Amino acid sequence: MTLTANWSYPTAVRFGAGRISEIADACATAGIKKPLLITDRGLADMDITTRTLDLLDAAGLGRALFADVDPNPNEKNAAAGVQAFKDGGHDGVIAFGGGSGLDLGKLVAFQAGQTRPLWDFEDIGDWWTRADADAIAPIVAVPTTAGTGSEVGRASVITNSETEEKKIIFHPKFLPTVVICDPELTVGMPKFITAGTGLDAFAHCVEAYCSPHYHPMSQGMALEGMRLVKDYLPRAYADGTDLEARAHMMSAAAMGATAFQKGLGAIHALSHPIGAIYHTHHGTTNAVCMPAVLQFNKPAITGLLGNAANYLGIDGGFDGFCAFVDDFNASLGIPRTLTALGIENLDVDRVVAGALSDPSTGGNPIEMTEENTKALLQACL
Repeated sequence: MTLTANWSYPTAVRFGAGRISEIADACATAGIKKPLLITDRGLADMDITTRTLDLLDAAGLGRALFADVDPNPNEKNAAAGVQAFKDGGHDGVIAFGGGSGLDLGKLVAFQAGQTRPLWDFEDIGDWWTRADADAIAPIVAVPTTAGTGSEVGRASVITNSETEEKKIIFHPKFLPTVVICDPELTVGMPKFITAGTGLDAFAHCVEAYCSPHYHPMSQGMALEGMRLVKDYLPRAYADGTDLEARAHMMSAAAMGATAFQKGLGAIHALSHPIGAIYHTHHGTTNAVCMPAVLQFNKPAITGLLGNAANYLGIDGGFDGFCAFVDDFNASLGIPRTLTALGIENLDVDRVVAGALSDPSTGGNPIEMTEENTKALLQACL
């Protein structure tokens, strides 16, 4: 099988090993002549970043870099990025990295031309219409992990550093013009990042599949995304140089993020406030919360996950699916509880309040209340 393709759903994706070599052409397609490459601090000095800057420089596009990005990016990072964008006279952004670099890169391209404050564009009702759409700079996205799928997303998750809340900033033009998915860029990921990001993709697929909203295209994509993670994450975890496994995981990440147009649920509703307050890794937190959330939603999803289990070749229907998740997490070094993840003295009331105000709650198949969400969180401890 040749794992190379050109996709246009949800946006133009250049997929395949070595395709980072097309970065200058991708910028030309997006109409970018002076890009600012935005990534996180951990990637700033890595070889994959240096090589990408070299390619840009050789094409006469400069080598401007902004990397003042936290693992859970916040409004301070955004303001600094916007300032760097304006000071450099840039006309577009290359969002490069995992979820943090991708999310902040997209946000800088969005916010640099706006006159209203960032929080005016939170994903509430039609707030996105407040933005000047013509002032949004073009974006080329280059994922270096296989998890969030932010490269094909229409939003950025940004932490409010004052309130320690994760907020979703949304606009349709957050969607990058061109995406380069090159699995060679993911080869250097450490095992725990491979596991955590891969299980983030799995959580996106599971929650989208179980969401009660109607979106059959997302439903099919979520199911196949689960299969790709089940079959190929163990291989990528065992051997980081397995390019076939890395490629399929990049596909699963993009599929999960496309699928969750259908909705997310309690896994993300819990992990967003937990990550904002305790600075845990997002995908790993999702994985820790998933077993308890599956049991929480059991009355509404037993048949649905039974069908998924059949497709995935898992015996035992819903219970078999849950047993698979437990074993899968354990095989990838995921802690069984939030306590084992390193969270001590968790503020239950604060996390529950954050969960109930998170947009993800609307996609959960069981209505979340203060009482049942407290019980759910206790089950995660």
